[in-house]
Amino acid sequence: MPLAIICSGGDAPGMNPAIKKFVDYVYERGETPYFIYNGLEGMIDGEIALAKHKDVAGILHRGGALIRSSRSRRFYEYEYRKKAYENLGKHGITGLVVLGGDGSFRAMERLSKEFPLNFVGVPTTIDNDIYGTDTCIGVDTALNAIRDALDRIRDTASTFSRAFVVEVMGRECGYLAAVSAITSGAEICLIPEADFNWSVAKEHLKREIKDGRSYILSIVSEGTKKTEELARWLEKEIGMETRITVLGHIQRGGTPTVNDRMLAFEFTVRAVDHLLRSSESNRVMVVENGRYGMKEIEEVVQNRYSIDPDLLGMLNRLD
Repeated sequence: MPLAIICSGGDAPGMNPAIKKFVDYVYERGETPYFIYNGLEGMIDGEIALAKHKDVAGILHRGGALIRSSRSRRFYEYEYRKKAYENLGKHGITGLVVLGGDGSFRAMERLSKEFPLNFVGVPTTIDNDIYGTDTCIGVDTALNAIRDALDRIRDTASTFSRAFVVEVMGRECGYLAAVSAITSGAEICLIPEADFNWSVAKEHLKREIKDGRSYILSIVSEGTKKTEELARWLEKEIGMETRITVLGHIQRGGTPTVNDRMLAFEFTVRAVDHLLRSSESNRVMVVENGRYGMKEIEEVVQNRYSIDPDLLGMLNRLD
């Protein structure tokens, strides 16, 4: 049975381990693996090729994605979805492993409703904003990249007695910011999911500065759009020289951590097993409380991910 793997949307560390495991495991099961290059755009343009062991040799440690990724406006139009399906048919492909996030899963859900296609979504996004799973491929590596940057920035902040505002990714999900703030000992954290009490923070920081605090580390989730506002507030209300650092795409790259590699292996093997044993389509791999499972695509895309309340509670105890 020919099976294909595709990356869609933003890249995340751990894609290459998933790609390698896909090729190795599909061959182990006696089936034929295919690559779809350049995401949904590549599916439309017929960039589909047989995958071989030599293609994935030595890629476990590499960030990014061997087969590349893309976002596609053309995929919103039926004629291009039809073309994409026909390209799969030329290779006899009826089963897909999809490495991506919410938008990718919605796109594949639509395609599978219009044509006889079976797919399993593998949550792969540093934003960690997929409903039903505790974590996604790429999250752990991104958190470690942020941790390293924050540790370095704190060195400078403490040396020059400055305030630093560090913006991290996450779109509308504040998971990366929340966990990074807690584990770095940040004094301030702004995320979309929680209101920030400016007056209480001002009183608290003023008191600490009076008692000897000489620097401030602040983490802001990009979804709040309050990075510059916070910097101005620190300058004006707290009276501390302030610098802004936007970490940007360094959070998406780098060598995948052990945790992300293991997660990629587990998700991919289970996704392939499902495709080979079942004709039921539209499933998404998840892990909840350490247990692996699958959810219906409708449940995943129709619900919104929310941060664990216990994690939000820990933000109130930043010091």
